[in-house]
Amino acid sequence: ELLSPRQFGFRKFHSTASALLDSTNEWFINMDRGLFNIAVFLDLRKAFDTINHDILLTKLDLYGLQKPSLNLLGSYLANRTQMCSVNGALSGTKLVTCGIPQGSILGPLLFLIYINDLPNSLEYSSTRMFADDTTLTVSGKSIQDVEVAINHDLTNVKQWLSANIYLLI
Repeated sequence: ELLSPRQFGFRKFHSTASALLDSTNEWFINMDRGLFNIAVFLDLRKAFDTINHDILLTKLDLYGLQKPSLNLLGSYLANRTQMCSVNGALSGTKLVTCGIPQGSILGPLLFLIYINDLPNSLEYSSTRMFADDTTLTVSGKSIQDVEVAINHDLTNVKQWLSANIYLLI
C-alpha cells in the first residue's frame, strides 16, 4: 500500500475517532506493561498552501508515477492564479507558486503523498496522522528514556519539516 497505515485523514474507513482509539489503545497497553508514555501533538502551518511543487513531483516520481502523468500534474500545478472578490470588487490576479488547490479531488491525495514519508524520519516514535495533525508517541521504562527519545525524534521532525519547507503552528 502506498499510503502510510498511520495516516487516518481523507481515507475510507478512517477517522479522527479511529486515530484516537488507536493512540489510546497503545497508551493503555504501554501503561499495563509498566511503561511511561509521552505524546507530542503537532499541527502543520498552512499545510495545503505551502506544498512545494518540485518536492511533490519528486516524491511522486519516487513512488513510481510515470513521466506523462508527472508532466500532466506539473502542468496542473504550474501557472495557477488567484484573485479575491470583496463586495463585488475584484482584486488583481496573483500567481500561486506553491500549494495545491483545496476543494479539488486531487488535493487531499497529493497532500497525503507529500507528508507520507514523515514517519520514516522517526527512530523511536509511533505516529498517528490525521491530515496535517500528527501525534508522536514514545514509551519507555523511565521518564528520562522517553524524554531523550522524543527529543531525538523532534529533532528529526524539525529536519523533515525544513527539507519539505514546512512550519509548525
